[in-house]
Amino acid sequence: MTALTAEQVQALIRMGVPMAEDIDLRIDRLDTDCALARVPFQAKLVRPGGTLSGPTIMSLADAAMYAVVLGRLGRVEMAVTSNLNINFLARPKPVDLLAQARILRLSRRQAVCEVSLYSAGEDELVAHVTGTYALPLGG
Repeated sequence: MTALTAEQVQALIRMGVPMAEDIDLRIDRLDTDCALARVPFQAKLVRPGGTLSGPTIMSLADAAMYAVVLGRLGRVEMAVTSNLNINFLARPKPVDLLAQARILRLSRRQAVCEVSLYSAGEDELVAHVTGTYALPLGG
């Protein structure tokens, strides 16, 4: 399969999942081993208590997993999330949220991924995610 660039993967995600436009999802970097995704800080993504909402954090993590799968396998738009586990570890700061995703195991039928989420400019882990993408037959 043909490798995709970060820009191509970002366009595929935004086209296939219109909500990605709403949160301004960005794929900053992509290679066969890692994806770095970002959601720029926006006040509309804040929940009561002044922190980024859980759905925003989960959406970024899921998109980062999808990006690293596409980065490794090429165009497999029909790959779908079959499992997502998240541990919220710290309150995100009111700055861009970053997600670094990598594939832990890849087989013909699934990709098991790990995502570390951080507030931009911080070292403290905001959330840790593991998830599985089911891969289409023949893809």
